[in-house]
Amino acid sequence: MNILGSLYFVASYIVPFVFVLSVVVFFHEMGHFLVGRWCGVKVDAFSLGFGPEIFAFTDKRGTRWRLAALPLGGFVKFHGDANAASMSDAEQIAAMPAEERAVSFFSQKVWKRAAIVAAGPMANFLLAIVIFTCIFFGYGREVLAPRIESVRAGEAGEVAGFQAGDLIVSINGEAIGTWNEMQRVVQMSGGVPLSFVVRRGTQEVTLNATPRQRDVDTPFGKHRVGLLGVTASSEVTDWRIERYSLVQSARIATQETWFIIDRTVSYIGGVFSGRETAEQISGPIRIAEISGEVAKVGIGALLNLAAILSVSVGLINLFPVPLLDGGHLLYYLVEALRGRPMSERAQELGFKVGIALVGALMIFATFNDVLHLSRG
Repeated sequence: MNILGSLYFVASYIVPFVFVLSVVVFFHEMGHFLVGRWCGVKVDAFSLGFGPEIFAFTDKRGTRWRLAALPLGGFVKFHGDANAASMSDAEQIAAMPAEERAVSFFSQKVWKRAAIVAAGPMANFLLAIVIFTCIFFGYGREVLAPRIESVRAGEAGEVAGFQAGDLIVSINGEAIGTWNEMQRVVQMSGGVPLSFVVRRGTQEVTLNATPRQRDVDTPFGKHRVGLLGVTASSEVTDWRIERYSLVQSARIATQETWFIIDRTVSYIGGVFSGRETAEQISGPIRIAEISGEVAKVGIGALLNLAAILSVSVGLINLFPVPLLDGGHLLYYLVEALRGRPMSERAQELGFKVGIALVGALMIFATFNDVLHLSRG
């Protein structure tokens, strides 16, 4: 690769990837930081990235703000933490003067520690809602009427009696206003009977259909979805731009965030039950590739990707796996029920198991990324 090619690759893929990931990580760690400060805990370091410092300074409250060389995450190190994963050092804490111990993380009540840990994922969800709100309020939303243009032979739609020109009014009693709304319901209902009300001319007709599950290619790999076998209208008159007030934008943004959470949880459950393939599990290589492609569309599309990634990061961090925020919350729940913390040995063992699980997941995700590139 020549110099111009290298510069193009960096500008087209690496820069958008670092931008998206840095925004998501910054807000996640800022959630920990702000609630930690609010709870009276001293913050020793706030790092965006890992490894050697590129730029750093220490504020008047003793916090070291770091921009590090490896932009694949970040951390907040509270006073008394032995490392960036918030493991404690009993000897270090015992040797602290009383005034230092009072502002250390592990000297706080369990509800404060839980609040500090939960604040990271909550900040990710809030960031997604804010980004979606800005997009809907600033740009509105281009929507397509849920009108059917054609029905493929032998598919679920034809079996149910759908016809070209049918306008879908509701599914299982829930009003449907756009093609995207209809598509989401159908895709999440593979093998599940659905009751459709369609407007055919001047009449409303009830049709019962069961979407058939199919594996379809997406930017993240194969995705198992329900399909009716119908195509959307191509008429210009069926397209419209919907504009929203700030309150409406926030409401729709919250619904969009919840949809991503619900779909992600359903997908993960589907992977374990065998209903979904694991090809969608992606690592940094695929995220960089997608970031580059999305950046070509515009800043709005890149911010939309940042919102989706923010929800995913927040949700994954809530999984009850030691090393992740959810693992710490599980420890604090046990502590609250027992009236005392888990033993250091148990916590250390959980930490090792967490490293192994997260490491295995990263290896698998990277393998998926490489496989995807080889196919491309």
